[in-house]
Amino acid sequence: MSIETTSLYLVPTPIGNLGDITLRALNVLKKVDTILAEDTRTSGFLLKHYEIVKPLQSFHIFNEHKTLAGLIERMKGGEVMALISDAGTPGISDPGFLLIREALKAGLNVDCLPGATALIPALVKSGFPTDRFVFEGFLPHKKGRQTMLKRLAEEDRTIVLFESPHRLIKTLEQVMEFFGPDRHVSVSRELTKLHEETFTGTVQEVHHHFTIKEVKGEIVLVIDGKKE
Repeated sequence: MSIETTSLYLVPTPIGNLGDITLRALNVLKKVDTILAEDTRTSGFLLKHYEIVKPLQSFHIFNEHKTLAGLIERMKGGEVMALISDAGTPGISDPGFLLIREALKAGLNVDCLPGATALIPALVKSGFPTDRFVFEGFLPHKKGRQTMLKRLAEEDRTIVLFESPHRLIKTLEQVMEFFGPDRHVSVSRELTKLHEETFTGTVQEVHHHFTIKEVKGEIVLVIDGKKE
């Protein structure tokens, strides 16, 4: 799809290492009229690094409902936009779904570029089966959390979750409770960065590993599926 016929580009950005952006992504960001960014400060650093000067507009979970209609009208008027998140592919546990849906409803062309995402490297590095897996994003913080954990404990496919560093220990404790202490899990953090780490073992072993150190960085938790 060419820049002339596309109204909205979904452009993946590096999850840590700035070298992981694609040549096509850079080309698109240089040609669009406006870049919608989850955090303009974070994205501004990336754009400055690659000497891209384009109007930046904030687009995040707190303002997407209010700005949606206006953005669609601007694209209908011929403006070409790129949507980026702080890291990874827009719409994957990040804002973007509503804008994509409304753009398609309005008959606008949407193009998603391939690129960085944290879940696939973590899944592949885990050593667990990759032919069938289920991605659940972030677990609910409160309501429905235990219900989901009970359901996932019976899942025979590999399970991929996102988690924040301050919730990791609690989540591992709940995995021990609902899945059993011998279920194998893999935790990847700081993927593509200087202090990248992946630790794999039984949930009991992984829990012990991360309780004796300070946990930093974005977390991907991969859980082996239930065996017969």
